Parts: sequence; structure tokens; C-alpha cells
Amino acid sequence: MSDLAKIPVTVITGFLGSGKTTLIRHLMANPQGKRLAVLVNEFGTVGVDGDILKSCADDNCPVENIVELANGCICCTVADDFIPTIEALMALPQRPDHILIETSGLALPKPLLKAFDWPAIRSRITVDGVITLADAEAVAAGRFAPDVDAVAAQRAADDSIDHETPLSEVFEDQLACADIVLLSKADLAGEAGLAAARAVIEAETPRKLPIIAMTEGVVDPRVVLGLNAAAEDDLAARPSHHDGHDDHEHDDFDTVVMELGEVADPEALQAAIQRLAREQHILRVKGYVAVTGKPMRMLVQAVGERVRAQYDRPWGTTPRATRLVVIAEHDHVNEAAIRAVLEG
Repeated sequence: MSDLAKIPVTVITGFLGSGKTTLIRHLMANPQGKRLAVLVNEFGTVGVDGDILKSCADDNCPVENIVELANGCICCTVADDFIPTIEALMALPQRPDHILIETSGLALPKPLLKAFDWPAIRSRITVDGVITLADAEAVAAGRFAPDVDAVAAQRAADDSIDHETPLSEVFEDQLACADIVLLSKADLAGEAGLAAARAVIEAETPRKLPIIAMTEGVVDPRVVLGLNAAAEDDLAARPSHHDGHDDHEHDDFDTVVMELGEVADPEALQAAIQRLAREQHILRVKGYVAVTGKPMRMLVQAVGERVRAQYDRPWGTTPRATRLVVIAEHDHVNEAAIRAVLEG
């Protein structure tokens, strides 16, 4: 893959127990010559899912390419978790050819798609497709999830989940966002169950979708990968019960690039970056700093008030200059105020 090509990402969603991890294991075992990376965001069972997937690691998807996020819904912790993790995966010594994201069973997929419009990653990554898994037997019986009590316990254990959202709405949002629906555990549902489940799903989807029966996570990878859906650019075709709500909106962000001179006191600069997060609601700061008297450039990465800095390599023939990219919600980007703090 060319370094200029966008890395495709497949978002895999569905209720707890629908078979998401089993599907990912199958894709890892059958990567079609691709080097994979996996991001898992399953509340409560994340350690289990992560351990299962890491036990399947191989040259096509080594352990360092498998990342677990258990600090809340990734679409609600974009600055703290999702963006830095995606950036880290893209910066691996061997860049992945394809990234698989296993969402929480209770996640609403559309807000996650909006996160792909973040300035830090939108030019380097694209949503190849959204795959929604549904337990065929459970859907046919009107339960949505195979173990409703387990889903209820998962919801109760995580404060970030909207407790007022009925499971039926979460299910409908997952279907409305999908490019393909996989009916898992087809062997348990039988022909009658599969037919009933298909009827339920067809009645809920806003547009005609491929609905594919699957057992033990086995599906031809060529069917679910390489869809080229660019789903982040196709949001209008993916309606949600939560469209128009203020929460889960991540598409109103802006960046400003701050060009500064040489910095005599790097610790003071780091303290200034912390002030930006605290006083001006700046989400991310990253870039390179020319420190007076130092032959090496300093790499700065900040998420909120957490600032990391290290000297990464000599400037060499590159012009010495301090250049920082600052990211925040649109209303919080005030270039003059940001510069006043950084130069203060």
C-alpha cells in the first residue's frame, strides 16, 4: 500500500454475544494477504475479547497490532482514546493494510463514523464498511440479543451508556448504519428462524442491504472487506434515532497550526499547553519544537492536560522551527488567544 493511500477500516457492531469476536478471529485467520490491526472496545468483556484475539496473533496480525479500549464508548472518548490509538496503529513500523474495530455491543455506530472526520486522521483513513452482526435465533424470537440479562448487566456496569435508549432503538441504529448484515449462529436458528430474522431486519432497514447467514464466524472475507463504502461521507444515508441530538456529535472540530520561534524553556511550553486544555478546552496539541541549544527536535504530543515530550531525531538540514497543530471544537479555536498562551 502506498503511504499516501488511506487505510481502510471495517467497523463491526452488534449486541453482546452476537459473534463479533468470533468473526474477527476468522478474518485474522484468513487475511487475504493483508496485514491487519484490531481495536476492541467491548465493555465488561474487553479483557476476555482482547485475550482471545491476542491468542490468535500471527505474522499477519501480531500482538502489538491488537489494542483494547475499555475506558468508555470510543465515540465518546475520541480525543483521549480513539484518535491517539488510531494514530498509533497507523504509525506502526509495518503499517497495517486494514484495521478492524469491534465496537461495544451497546455502541451507536453513527457517532463513531463521525469521528473519522477528525482533522488528525480524515486524510489518512476511511471507513471501508460497517458490518452489523445479529444473532439469528434471538432476532427471530424478538430478543435482539441472545442473553438479554447479560446485556442489561453490561449497560448497568458502564456509566457512559445512555440508559434511556431502548434496546430496540440501539438495534435499529446498528442496522441503519450497516453496509452488510450478518446473521450469526445460523445453525441454531434453522431455516424457519433465518427466514423470520430476515423479515425482522428487512422491515427495520431504511434501504435494501445484503443479509448473509453465518455459522461460527465463517464468511468469505472478500464479501465483507474491500467494500470501499467511505461510510464517513455517506452519513445522510444512515439515519439514526439520535440524529440532531447534541450528545455524540463529533463533526464540528477545527484546527490551527501555530508557527513559533525557538523555545528556550520547553517545560514552560508544556505548562502552557496544559493551560490551553484547562482554560480554552483544547483537545489535542502535537508537533515539533526547536529548543534553544539542542541539536535534536522535540516531539510534543498532548491529549487534554496530558503532555508527552521527547527528543526524537536531529534537525539535520531541516529548518529549525516550532510548529504545533492545535485541535478543538470549532467554537474553542481562537488563534490569537492560543498564541498568547503559547508565547506568554
